[in-house]
Order: sequence, then structure tokens, then C-alpha cells
Amino acid sequence: MLEDQQAMEDLRSRGIKALPVTIIDDTEVIIGYFPKKLIPAFNLDVKVDLSGKTEWLADKYEKILSAAGRAAAQFSQDNLDTDVPWRPWTGRKTVMHIISFPEVAYLSHKVGSMSEEDMRASDERLKDIYTAEEMVEYGNKVRHDIIAFLNSGNNEAFDREVPAHYGGEVTVLELLNIILSHSTHHLKQVYHYMQNNLGITPEDPASEADFEGINTPEELF
Repeated sequence: MLEDQQAMEDLRSRGIKALPVTIIDDTEVIIGYFPKKLIPAFNLDVKVDLSGKTEWLADKYEKILSAAGRAAAQFSQDNLDTDVPWRPWTGRKTVMHIISFPEVAYLSHKVGSMSEEDMRASDERLKDIYTAEEMVEYGNKVRHDIIAFLNSGNNEAFDREVPAHYGGEVTVLELLNIILSHSTHHLKQVYHYMQNNLGITPEDPASEADFEGINTPEELF
């Protein structure tokens, strides 16, 4: 608890206010998207059971990553280069975040973690993906790779426990479920931004049926 409070003070001192941080009653600070802490803290009626749900995850990643690609294709280069209003990120970085985090989560079965260092390494590796067309191409590859992995029947890889910035000690399958929720939340943000700030109507956006079953409780954000 004390370490978390000190971390928050450090964030505030540096003027960083847009990270996913939850403060409860001004005493408990939960940094990051950390369901094992957030669910009991808010007494949420959320139970994650992924046994036999690789097919469900594959279907949801197909829908959410495809929708992210369609949204990216509607952005002009100026839109991609301009900061979004809710954090010091460009439109490009925001959309890339939706796509690249699932890739880092999926690769954790090989790398053995999804740490901040892993995420920074991913950003560096992908820094030359700049245009909407390049982002769509990259997103298609990530979608294909994740779905192929989820359909592989590789239970040993699915059940591998990895330390993750999102979720703590989790299995790779649990991590992919957490990041699905994370990316879905940001996709909803992008839709809101397109409509309310850019005057762009999303073409063929993800539907309520596509979102069904993906936990993005408003209380967490």
C-alpha cells in the first residue's frame, strides 16, 4: 500500500495524470489494469472462467482487432499525428496500443513475461509503422497470429504462468483475456474520439454483439 502511494506521488510530481490508476477512498491506490485487485475492491460480480474458451477468445480477437483495423483506415495522417485529448498520445500511438498489446500478451508464452520492459521493446520495434495502411497490415498479422495460437491446442503454452504488468502472475490465457478487455476499452475510446472530436462516423464499427462477454466495467475506469 505504502509503495503504491509513493508511486502515485511520484506520478503526480511528474505531472502524469492519465495513466490507468484507481484511487479508492483516498487510501488504496491500484496502478494499472489489475483485475485481481480491482474486482474485490469494487465488489464486482465478475468471474473469469477460461476453461475451454480458446474458441471464444479467438472469435473476440477476430472481431475487436478487425474493428480496430477498420477504424485505423479512416484516420488521415494528420489525425494520426495529433494528440488525443485524454492523454499525451497521438492517434497513431492510441490505435497501435490497441493492436500491439495483444501481440505482447500472446508472445509472453515465448518471452515469459509481459513487463514494462517488454512493452517498451515492442514500441521500439514498431516505431516505423506510421501510416494507416501500415497499421492495418500490422493489425492483420497480429490477428492472424493470435487466432492461430488460440486454435493450436497448445495447452502447455496456454497454461504457462507469466509475470505481467496487467494482472500480476497469470497464465498466458488469462493475460490474453485481460488484454482483450484492455484493448476493447481503448477501442470504445477511439470510437468516441472519432465521433465527438474528429467528426468521423466509424464505418462498420464493432457491435454490441461483438462486445458481449468482454468485461470492461465502467467502474474500473
